[in-house]
Amino acid sequence: MVVETQLLNALLKLTQKGPVSKQYLSKVTRVSTAIIDKVLLKLSEADLICEYQGLIEASRTQRVKIAVATLSSGADFERICAFLSWHEFEGIVAQAFEANDYTVLRNFRFKQDSRRLEIDVLGVKKPLIVCIDCKQWKRGWKRAAIAKAVEAQAHRAQALAKALAAYRQKMGLEQWGTARLIPVVMSLTPGPFKFYDDVPIVPVLQVQDFINELPAQAHLLKSFRQNSILDRGNLLEFTQ
Repeated sequence: MVVETQLLNALLKLTQKGPVSKQYLSKVTRVSTAIIDKVLLKLSEADLICEYQGLIEASRTQRVKIAVATLSSGADFERICAFLSWHEFEGIVAQAFEANDYTVLRNFRFKQDSRRLEIDVLGVKKPLIVCIDCKQWKRGWKRAAIAKAVEAQAHRAQALAKALAAYRQKMGLEQWGTARLIPVVMSLTPGPFKFYDDVPIVPVLQVQDFINELPAQAHLLKSFRQNSILDRGNLLEFTQ
């Protein structure tokens, strides 16, 4: 298990820019190729890596899986996150929504009442606009940090709801009559709460389950509904 964790750490670091050779992995980790072969077979069967002709590569999704697996074994959070780019984390979320027929807008900047705001990822699929904040929280994050993040994301979702008429063309909402904006916080690893103030806090590797359940559960979540996108200021907020 210690060797496997060592190799996972090394793979996360070495595959940042592309494939790495098995020989180089052995040299860096000082683990024999015979042991590496056994571990790589296990990792490949778990869909954490792909190996071809002595080269090891990991897709964006696989790299996030490697990070989560390494953290689960007790690795240092900040060290692992240093090997996982912010764009990879956001990319996993964006990719999942795109695969489920959502239009995805990343790093969406908008202005409302002279304030300039930004939402990491928007998933848009009539009548839902999922407003996602990607958080790489440290292990052991506290209630105060969760409350602050949820409050800030709910504030951004509400602000976007109020400004929606001005961005309907940019977001592809010209044919929409109403929209429901749902604030969501995505985390790299599971935390102490699944919800806070009716805002879902979703571990990134559970994003597909969240998307599957969202249509049936949307009415139970904190959301902001714009009754007429063409009419500025007609906003109804409700919380379940």
